[in-house]
Amino acid sequence: MNRYTIQKNLDNVLTKTNFHQLGKLKVGKVRDNYFTEDRLIWVATDRQSAFDRVLASIPFKGQVLNQISAWWFEQTKDIVPNFILEVPDPNAVVGKRCQVFPFEMVVRAYLTGSTQTSVWTNYKQGVRNFCGNRLADGMVKNQKFELSILTPTTKFEKHDRNISADDIIKDKMASAEEWDYVSQKALELFKFGQEIAESHNLILVDTKYEFGKDKDGHILLIDEVHTPDSSRYWLADTYEQRIAEGKEPDNIDKEFLRLWFNDHCDPYNDKVLPEAPEDLVVELSSRYIKLYEMITGLEFKFEDRPILARIEENLRNKGYLV
Repeated sequence: MNRYTIQKNLDNVLTKTNFHQLGKLKVGKVRDNYFTEDRLIWVATDRQSAFDRVLASIPFKGQVLNQISAWWFEQTKDIVPNFILEVPDPNAVVGKRCQVFPFEMVVRAYLTGSTQTSVWTNYKQGVRNFCGNRLADGMVKNQKFELSILTPTTKFEKHDRNISADDIIKDKMASAEEWDYVSQKALELFKFGQEIAESHNLILVDTKYEFGKDKDGHILLIDEVHTPDSSRYWLADTYEQRIAEGKEPDNIDKEFLRLWFNDHCDPYNDKVLPEAPEDLVVELSSRYIKLYEMITGLEFKFEDRPILARIEENLRNKGYLV
């Protein structure tokens, strides 16, 4: 998709929904979540979130996230079962309602990041025991770990907080048996994701997974998988040269937008943030679309009409709206 098409759709973005027939609404950072007793419908908006707040609205972002996730859920269902029931619209997914574990499984392969919970931010401040992982002295930013590490963070708190496996079990967020299962599956998912990414000239740097239990007590993979919102991707063929030259890796995710806000304000504490420049918004949309096509091998397709009207029509055709 060319930049002109993205530019033309700068105002055709989905920022909120109001489908109360679908169930009880809970508004997340990026998705609008509708719950019934046994089902949920998630609508992926174009809101761009980082630093625990919304930074901008990015054309086609919700569609990219939803379709990348749907693709990965299909690819990984033999590794771990997931909550997906149906994808009725490019921006929407229907899934089983689960009791969500109150932590996110963050898997990291590289010493990097810019947020307060990132491993690099903590490492440069002298932290060497990170979420139960012992980090060696003398490492440099963007260096690969010998083995990928698990660095869980809390969920459902105002600000994410790094925790360890011992914290999770001690605070009864999960049993030891449940922790063993989700940690094993997280590492298996990440290894598979790395292999697929590598075959498409990408490095899957880090990501997060969420798990929940259905009404029968089965643990399922939920939320999203290996999207540019939940993951960091670098271009593989330029990584070594750029590191040797002391440069940042070529990234193809939202990190460059995070860095712009870091450079122009205090994104955690400033009450009002500057507006993201239009060229950055267009560039981020282009990167999301490019990543979708690189990962899936599919051409990104869209309908040139108001997104909200399309979603409503598709949900009605599937019987979710009357």
